[in-house]
Amino acid sequence: MRVMGVDPGLTRCGLGAVEGRAGAPLTLVRVGVARTPAGDDIGARLVAIEAEIERWLDDVEPDAVAVERVFSQSNLRTVMGTAQASAVAIVCAARRGLPVALHTPSEVKAAITGYGNADKAQIGAMVTRLLRLQAMPKPADAADALALAICHIWRGGTQNRLNEAVAKARSTAPAAAGAGRVKPRAVEEVDG
Repeated sequence: MRVMGVDPGLTRCGLGAVEGRAGAPLTLVRVGVARTPAGDDIGARLVAIEAEIERWLDDVEPDAVAVERVFSQSNLRTVMGTAQASAVAIVCAARRGLPVALHTPSEVKAAITGYGNADKAQIGAMVTRLLRLQAMPKPADAADALALAICHIWRGGTQNRLNEAVAKARSTAPAAAGAGRVKPRAVEEVDG
């Protein structure tokens, strides 16, 4: 499974792609950051982020996209920019019919480090180790995007396989609907 992770932001939007499956070594596909100048118009910034995400989707050809779920922050301006960049990533993936998963920061931290309150340095160190990199991805937004992709492979990938198995079982169930099943009996209400 190849997953593209997106750590949304207006000034720096972390992008990273990882290939692998749960229980097997992971491989770095690509890592980087889409940047927009803080002084530019919001519309221009979102269009620039969209264009970069579209380029990444073309180049990386992911099976799924994992985006950090917007988490309440004390700075409303920051959370709005994060939400807007997040929406752009979701729309880009949805336009292509790609599954999109949202993971909370604490979910990603717990998946990568085993501790839901891990700091940026701990996340970066584990991403470096898990992907067998020579150096920690910089800036932290890039490492966070890789962490999102890894989290999805480990957690979302398992859930996706389970969902696919259930769907497959349901699609074959009508053919065997009556075979070996006991018909339910009508239940009578009894006054006590």
